[in-house]
Amino acid sequence: MILTKTRTLVASYSDLPVRAGYSVKIHDNDVALFKVTNGKVFAIENRSPHPKGGVLIEGLVSGEFVFCPVYDWKISLADGKVQAPDEGQVKTYQVEVEGDNVYIII
Repeated sequence: MILTKTRTLVASYSDLPVRAGYSVKIHDNDVALFKVTNGKVFAIENRSPHPKGGVLIEGLVSGEFVFCPVYDWKISLADGKVQAPDEGQVKTYQVEVEGDNVYIII
């Protein structure tokens, strides 16, 4: 079985807030977009890997990390890994920016 990935337009780059989350739904995926201070855009699953969860777009962004608003877990926007001593990982998505268009590949 060959899985085909879809490129979906999700936002305008100029409309994305810096250091704040932006939620989009793609198929059954709740995705959190983050534009960091250096201008890079990241897309990750919008739910903390903690068993009780937490909506990541509500978290604080520092550098290329977001802090879970419920459990304060530090999560890398680049690879989705939770920083030690906590453990876990969220799904990450490929982002492409062309002009003012932001696309996610799923």
